[in-house]
Amino acid sequence: MPSPSPDAFIAQLARGLAPLYVIHGEEALLALEAADALRAAARSAGYLEREVLTVEGAHFDWSQLRDAMSSVSLFASLKLLEIRIPGGKPGTEGGEALQKLAAQPPQDTITLIQLPKLDRTQQKAKWFAALEKSAVMTEARPVGRNELPGWIARRLKLQGQSLNQEAASFFADRVEGNLLAARQEVDKLGLLYPRGELQLSDIRDAVANVARFDVFHLSESWLAGDVARATRMLDGLAAEGEAPVLVLWSFTEDVRMLIKLGRGLKDGRSVRDMANELRLWGDKQRLAEPALKRIGGARLMRALTECARVDRQIKGVEPGEAWDSLKRLAATLAAR
Repeated sequence: MPSPSPDAFIAQLARGLAPLYVIHGEEALLALEAADALRAAARSAGYLEREVLTVEGAHFDWSQLRDAMSSVSLFASLKLLEIRIPGGKPGTEGGEALQKLAAQPPQDTITLIQLPKLDRTQQKAKWFAALEKSAVMTEARPVGRNELPGWIARRLKLQGQSLNQEAASFFADRVEGNLLAARQEVDKLGLLYPRGELQLSDIRDAVANVARFDVFHLSESWLAGDVARATRMLDGLAAEGEAPVLVLWSFTEDVRMLIKLGRGLKDGRSVRDMANELRLWGDKQRLAEPALKRIGGARLMRALTECARVDRQIKGVEPGEAWDSLKRLAATLAAR
């Protein structure tokens, strides 16, 4: 079955309930909201009994699932059965049990399976393929910086408020990487201001700076040529106590990736052909080739030399502040 976004998943519940649902992904807020919406829809439809099974480790007794699927309640004829697999690995016995569940979901029961972010191997497993075929499935993916203003605007619209593009971008800068805090800030605006359009001054006054940055998304900023965002992310990582050696590793790996990409393109290969080899996935795959053309081979080689110099600064064998050098490196790579 097609996999709707969490928002589409929630909207779809109003059109009727299916026997089997799967929610997986790393964005906890979106996964929680989707599960809460399903629980509310199930209660409204008369599924008043709820049973939760949590698979913790390899020693989980899967006969509990078989019992839950076959049991009949004395108090309610309709049941919501939740199966939580926080590790994402049901094991051999669990995989077989989930395949049987997918092939024949229990009657008078809505089953919800909750999973974390799954790697490629897990998504290719037989049990996941069986669920994918039979269940209504949604993936709670992180909301990227480019998507965040739209996400904020949709949330505000639900409470009768709106904002212009400049205010939405400012809001997104303050909450990037912290979706739960973003929702809390949206809720706060609903309490502080009446319905209607919010001004940039309102956002400046009310929205706290709660952005959280992930070093693994740092390259997206300078690959896109966004000097301001790259600098803001580095300041945030430094303030959060991130180790500069990890940040340097991110720069070094992606500079080397662009150099290898340039060599491959000269040999007639395509970006798609090299994606797995160079770990080019998601936004990075889209940004890599334009960044390569903008930066050029000579500047990339100089950047690699600069990475070696920052490494010596981190180790204390060369003068200078590593974070300042990393910001200059980001600005150089992001410059248009």
